[in-house]
Amino acid sequence: MKKKQTKNYKGYTYATWFIILVAWLVVTETNLVSSRLIPSPIQVIKTAGDIFINGYNGMSFWQHIGISLYRLIISSFLAMLTAIPLGLMSGYFPRFRAVVDSLVQFYRPLPPLAYYTLLILWLGIDESPKIMLLFLAAFAPIYLSCVSAVGKIPIDYINNAESLGASKKDIFFTVILPGSLPDIFTGLRTAIGVAYTTLVSAEMVAATSGIGWMVIDASKYLKSDVMFVGIIFMGLTGIFIDMGLRFIEKRVVFWKGRDEG
Repeated sequence: MKKKQTKNYKGYTYATWFIILVAWLVVTETNLVSSRLIPSPIQVIKTAGDIFINGYNGMSFWQHIGISLYRLIISSFLAMLTAIPLGLMSGYFPRFRAVVDSLVQFYRPLPPLAYYTLLILWLGIDESPKIMLLFLAAFAPIYLSCVSAVGKIPIDYINNAESLGASKKDIFFTVILPGSLPDIFTGLRTAIGVAYTTLVSAEMVAATSGIGWMVIDASKYLKSDVMFVGIIFMGLTGIFIDMGLRFIEKRVVFWKGRDEG
């Protein structure tokens, strides 16, 4: 029964995208919308093939993708290394949370471009400010998911561990951390999505490479077909990254139950 339901749900997904592609093709082929605003699927495919072969702005398309993924992966990894322990400790130790939480809550609502120029002034125009910007974008969702995860752990679990003589350290590693893993992975998936949306902002200033920069550069010359190619590949790589995280989650957090994904 479960396999049948999954198959039906996948059918809805395929049908949705089929309708979108057909509507896109009809609208563009009947000239209801100017090709400068929305290029046809055929034009996008031709442009993608040309970029794959000849590159863009003297650099191959895969180099643009690789540079953007490098920035995304490094920043997300650094955010994970710092936000997970800080978030778990903030959720478990109120005094620690009083120190860290206000700092995160202060910068979290700030638009990335509001402080990106400052990062460039402080760190230069190389990869450092871009990675730092993405790091800050990814840090907050992971941190908040960890704090929330600790709060969801039943107090009976902690009391039972204490009654059996477990120390604070033992409780943290045997109760708090395993119990928080499902929400941690949710935070990771959210954080990478936020960081990817911030990638375009990071590549708008002081950059001459990257898939986000390619989209911004194409917009200056009204190359909507190039913009569509970049946006589509950003969406596809985002889907593949999320699928990878879900794959790891199913094997690490095997007790979570059925994933609604």
